[in-house]
Amino acid sequence: MRIAWNDNETREGFRFSSQEAASSFGDDRLLIEKFIDNPRHIEIQVLADKHGNALWLNERECSIQRRNQKVVEEAPSTFLDPETRRAMGEQAVKLAKAVQYSSAGTVEFLVDSKKNFYFLEMNTRLQVEHPITECITGLDLVEQMIRVAKGYHLKYKQEDIPINGWAIESRVYAEDPYKSFGLPSVGRLSQYQEPLNLSNVRVDSGIQEGSDISIYYDPMISKVSPTTSPSCGRSSPTPDSSLVTSPPTSCRRSTQKALRVCSWGRQSQGAAGVCCSAAHHRSAALPEAAGGPQGVLGNVYTVEVDEEQVEVSGLWNLASPLLPLSINGTHRMLQCLSRDASGRIDLQYKGTSFKIRVLSKLAAKLNSYMPEKVPEDTSSLLRSPMPGTVVAVSVKPGDTVAEGQEICVIEAMKMQNSLTAARGAKVKSVHCKAGETVGEGDLLVELE
Repeated sequence: MRIAWNDNETREGFRFSSQEAASSFGDDRLLIEKFIDNPRHIEIQVLADKHGNALWLNERECSIQRRNQKVVEEAPSTFLDPETRRAMGEQAVKLAKAVQYSSAGTVEFLVDSKKNFYFLEMNTRLQVEHPITECITGLDLVEQMIRVAKGYHLKYKQEDIPINGWAIESRVYAEDPYKSFGLPSVGRLSQYQEPLNLSNVRVDSGIQEGSDISIYYDPMISKVSPTTSPSCGRSSPTPDSSLVTSPPTSCRRSTQKALRVCSWGRQSQGAAGVCCSAAHHRSAALPEAAGGPQGVLGNVYTVEVDEEQVEVSGLWNLASPLLPLSINGTHRMLQCLSRDASGRIDLQYKGTSFKIRVLSKLAAKLNSYMPEKVPEDTSSLLRSPMPGTVVAVSVKPGDTVAEGQEICVIEAMKMQNSLTAARGAKVKSVHCKAGETVGEGDLLVELE
């Protein structure tokens, strides 16, 4: 694939690409398409009746994706100006009228850095992310679809469609973000808590505590949509007030898995401009509280972190999954993802996990004498990173494989994952075959 910026590069790219295609695939035919720089995925919600009337209900930006699947959506887009918004909306309405469409639908576009937009497709149904359009317009899209299906005229005109505030939707996926940024995670939900105590927050879900997450369906299990008013500078602290965890199921690991809810912040370029940063493990000295034993309302702890004094107060219990704290006078909500008898605690704040260990002075002193556990050498073992079905096995005993070569393919949650060799070696034994169901941690192939 080559990008051509002028006529000379087009001629040169065509010649080289044709030769490479003929050499690699025996076919020198090429697909030529427009290159869109810094593209954004922005879609227009439309609503049309059976009497020739159609409206555009503003846009949704869906640029934050992984594996070509949307993760975070916002409405309105902070990238569009009123003129571009109107032009996109009018084009979407023209399309709906041209095909005599009736009902709610979505016209999707790619938008480049200069706000030129290009048609992608039209989805003739209600989209997953429709709640944020309802939040900023006040319309119930499902009600409007039913009215249209019954044959009624639209109740609204284009000038009646407002933009009230700003809304963002985060999809909650049954995936482990610490495994290739989202391999499927299945099992029974041991804890599930929605942020229903927060105002201006909408949660759509089809699960509850105790539900089983299987390998046979799409990984999305719920949607969280906070909204803000025009005068509000930031969104509600919804992600840290939501908790979904699942214990080990058929896997051989002893660590608890968690479904993390994405953390966001509104920057000048909107949700699409949110950046991630690495977390650093920190040690802290935890003195006794001045006001009495830990957990009593009103206690204040002075904690030293990186040679800085931090004042922590509040009523919390490490047996609770949510920990409301006040840190230097500012309210924070932390999640306690796991804890064990050895003092290891896994905390999460704004999507970042922090592993800490809390020990008494005597336990810390004794722990310093404990020998380090040598991790198992797994370079010769290929284990399944998730539960799923074996789609294909590409090797047999005696084969020689190179580093990065595909060994087998596992399918889970409508997604195929290629498992490769960590090093060059000879295949010693194969412990799976196509069509078999495997669990997380099951041995698939052993190398010499």
